[in-house]
Amino acid sequence: MSAQVKGPASYFPSIEKKYGRPVAEWKELIRSSPLTRHMELVAWLKTEHGLGHGHANALVAHTLAEKG
Repeated sequence: MSAQVKGPASYFPSIEKKYGRPVAEWKELIRSSPLTRHMELVAWLKTEHGLGHGHANALVAHTLAEKG
C-alpha cells in the first residue's frame, strides 16, 4: 500500500491533467524565471500561464523548497 501524497505535491496530478504539461516542465519554468519571490512567481504563473491560484502556489512552494 502506497503512502498518501501530502502537501503541494498532492496537487501535481490535477495540474498535469488540467494544463497538459508535466510538473517537471512547470518547475523548470519557475527556476528559469528572473523572479525569485514566492508571490511574484505565483502571480506570474497565473497571469502569463493561466494557472489557478492553488496550483500556482503549490508549484512555487514545492520548487522553492527544493532550493533549500
